[in-house]
Amino acid sequence: MRPRSTSRRTVLGGLGAAIAAPAFIKAQQDPFRDHSRIPGMDELVRVPDFELVAFAKLPREAWTYTAYGSEGEFTLRRNRAAFDWVELVPRGVVDVSAIDTSIEILGLKMAFPIFVSPTAAHGTLNRDAEAATHKGATAASNTPMIVSNNATLPMDKIAAAATSPLWFQLYPRQDLEATRQFVDEAQAAGSKAVVMTIDQQASYYEHSLHDRHLGAAPQARGRAAPAQIKEDQIKGPRAANYRIQENRLWYNWKYAEQVKAMLKVPMIAKGVLTAEDAKLCIEHGFDAVYVSNHGGRSLDYGPSTLEVLPEIADAVQSRVPILFDSGIRGGSDILKALALGANAVCLGRTIRWGLASYGPAGVTRVLEIMQSELVAAMAQTGRPTLASIDRTLIRSHFV
Repeated sequence: MRPRSTSRRTVLGGLGAAIAAPAFIKAQQDPFRDHSRIPGMDELVRVPDFELVAFAKLPREAWTYTAYGSEGEFTLRRNRAAFDWVELVPRGVVDVSAIDTSIEILGLKMAFPIFVSPTAAHGTLNRDAEAATHKGATAASNTPMIVSNNATLPMDKIAAAATSPLWFQLYPRQDLEATRQFVDEAQAAGSKAVVMTIDQQASYYEHSLHDRHLGAAPQARGRAAPAQIKEDQIKGPRAANYRIQENRLWYNWKYAEQVKAMLKVPMIAKGVLTAEDAKLCIEHGFDAVYVSNHGGRSLDYGPSTLEVLPEIADAVQSRVPILFDSGIRGGSDILKALALGANAVCLGRTIRWGLASYGPAGVTRVLEIMQSELVAAMAQTGRPTLASIDRTLIRSHFV
């Protein structure tokens, strides 16, 4: 049978389809992001590389929630800029053939002075949520993880996923019974400490408004209250004028002492930015202070955490450990924070980038890069142990 010849109409139709197809396909793509090839994890050599992959993979709202700071985002930018204002000053001839990064904080033995910070709703980044983060942290030298009070998964499910130590971060409720059930759940699941957020500022995020008409699908910020507590039992103001939610504008020291009495584990104060507050935390029974402005997500035009760290360290005088976060992107940043007085640092956004990019393996890789960069920075500056790190290591030019 003779093959049928191709008609002119068929040829022209196929040519028209070929011309139209790229424009049609392009019209279906999300213009929010680049659609070029996503690299393999082994191609990434620095932690900020993971940010680009996370941006390429995440829906708009999930990306925005991870990326934004409060209001005009001055503090978000200043957190990073502050690290550029600190120089490293290496020692001369020092034996750095062996580097020891081990430390013990509140009875917790750690291979590196690094925690995973508490951040909300990992379920928007990976289907296995905080369980995936915990697995990734465990694979990276058993890195401890601080679980957010606004986690997607309950504490017991996160704890069952892996074996690295867990702490629990608490947002206080005015109803003490609600707070009690949160901390009881955490302790029952094996939490080794409770990190209570104490700063008063209830933040306002302009980025959320920018996205409200751009087709971003609503996503849960975190999990519900404990099963025993119904929503109408959680007392306290829901909203206020001037666009500010009043969910943090009532804290007081008596409340902190009441929470402390509920615990069988150490309590850490998160959100400390002044020497005065650091001293008060110690006076009111906190076992450690955590210098943080939540990655620039609290009061805008507040100071960067690196700028206030020295005065807080001077006030604490080694009476309790000092944790630190906000703005860390590499091992030299960790070294600068340790030199200015921190005992350990906590990683937030960078862990989220790793989780969104490659799941548990991404979390592990981010932590491994940070760990190896810290070791390299200590060797290059002649500091073979954490105890050898002090302010003679740096020159600061804070403005």
